[in-house]
Amino acid sequence: MSPEIPDAGIEAGMFPGGPMRAIARNLGWMLASRGVLAVLSLVYLAIVTRTLGVSGFGRFALITGASQALATVVGFQTWQIIVRYGTEHLAPGGETRLARLFKACGLLDLASAILGVILAAVIIRIWGEPLGVRPVHMRATMLFTIAQLLSIRSTPLGILRLRDRFSFAAAADSVTPVMRLLGAVTAAIFVPSVSGFLVAWGLAEVLTAAAYWAALARTGDLKLLFARGVGVRDVVVDHPGIIRFSLATNASSSLGLSSKQIPLLLVGGTVGTASAGAFRLALQLAQALTKVSQLLARAAFPEIVRAVAAGGLARVRRMILRSFLMATIVGAVAFLLVVLLGHPVLTLMGGKEFGRAYPILLWLAAAGCIDLVTVGFEPLLLAANRIGATFIARVVGIVALFAVSFWLSPSLEVIGVSIAVLVNALVVAILLGLATQSLLRVKPTDRARV
Repeated sequence: MSPEIPDAGIEAGMFPGGPMRAIARNLGWMLASRGVLAVLSLVYLAIVTRTLGVSGFGRFALITGASQALATVVGFQTWQIIVRYGTEHLAPGGETRLARLFKACGLLDLASAILGVILAAVIIRIWGEPLGVRPVHMRATMLFTIAQLLSIRSTPLGILRLRDRFSFAAAADSVTPVMRLLGAVTAAIFVPSVSGFLVAWGLAEVLTAAAYWAALARTGDLKLLFARGVGVRDVVVDHPGIIRFSLATNASSSLGLSSKQIPLLLVGGTVGTASAGAFRLALQLAQALTKVSQLLARAAFPEIVRAVAAGGLARVRRMILRSFLMATIVGAVAFLLVVLLGHPVLTLMGGKEFGRAYPILLWLAAAGCIDLVTVGFEPLLLAANRIGATFIARVVGIVALFAVSFWLSPSLEVIGVSIAVLVNALVVAILLGLATQSLLRVKPTDRARV
């Protein structure tokens, strides 16, 4: 059963400066790190593409894409669990339950990582060739996948966001682009191969995770996480519905994030590694929009959770409307920039071979803009325990993605898959929008059942 959302206003002082200001502050710290990522990613991707060429980069993209998809499927979004259920234990006296929640999420991350490593070993051994993994790349691919899976950061990320330590999380996030840049330069000089770049990317994952845990140690929550005498058996008793929430958010997030990797694998499997390389570079640029939408969602989620817990449907409605209008303007400007600058940027980064990815970029950028415009819908639905609605939206979106891909790719090839990505974004946006509209229009007499 979802929490009651009465119309009563939020207590004064509950949100110093207001929830929108808190969201803006949180977003500012994340954009600071992502701004570094955006600039540096253009540089290190240019190094990789020009070193490996379109076909080699396609092979590299297929390997990393498959690994990231696997990590997404087996991994739980424990940061959402911590923010959703940890808020109620921040008051004095809640330390034991908070420690229990932290420990349970950490163990869940570890178990899913171990499962992922086992699955990765089986998949690489049996289906390595279809995924573009040549025998010479087997060892580096496995090392990268292990690093990707065991670089556990979702639990410390959730704790930092629960504590409003977005600056610490931003600093840890910035390790990834810096280390990838250094790794790309080193690999290009000494080991200019797919395996060399895979090792560099894996090392960046490990060091980023280490930065998150170091940040957690600075907040003092590392002691709480590893507190002795605190078991995890009672975590379900402490938080009724946590298992359903965990499974549903995992499924929804896995479908949502995997939909960003599945098209790449479809292109590689049906068209070839060269087309996969062009598609991946266009996707990388277009995903800058998706990253912004994810940042907005992550910045807004803690404030929406607090707003729903404190009551105040009218305030939540205003927050969603403001975020929708702001994201619409940002999305329109971003798409215009893609139209004007997309082709020169693709050519600059990868050479003339990658210039043909411009039409692909337009379709993918349009999908990213739709994700950006509807960014506030899913956090609200998760905060109000309407997780079934988000799961259904993602499932229908994935079905549409596959259906349109198999329908159009025989004739349009990689463009057909790109169109399918846009259709997926449209379907998910419409369904999430309808669910959000239904939630915000609940009548006072029905709110006890929300």
